[in-house]
Amino acid sequence: MKSSRRTFLITSLGVASTFALSRQALADAPKVAETDPTAQALGYKEDASKVDKAKFAKYAAGQDCGNCSFFQGKATDAYAGCPMFAGKQVASKGWCSAYNKKA
Repeated sequence: MKSSRRTFLITSLGVASTFALSRQALADAPKVAETDPTAQALGYKEDASKVDKAKFAKYAAGQDCGNCSFFQGKATDAYAGCPMFAGKQVASKGWCSAYNKKA
């Protein structure tokens, strides 16, 4: 029983440290530029109020990365990761055509 507990604790510590390191690495990740090819393809804007509403009819006022299900940070974070832009951060106040309202 002791070895199971020890294994559990060691594994838990390993997982926790991995999450902490990956979160720190993401915090140091570059921010997505609007000139990035993926950003252009998805119509990413760092400021959602500047979305071309004629080109992106799906956009509605109040939609931004901070309340998108893909935003990997807290709503209060200025920037956080997004799987649409692997290894880069998006602005909480940003928007792209992959927007999906957080449940």
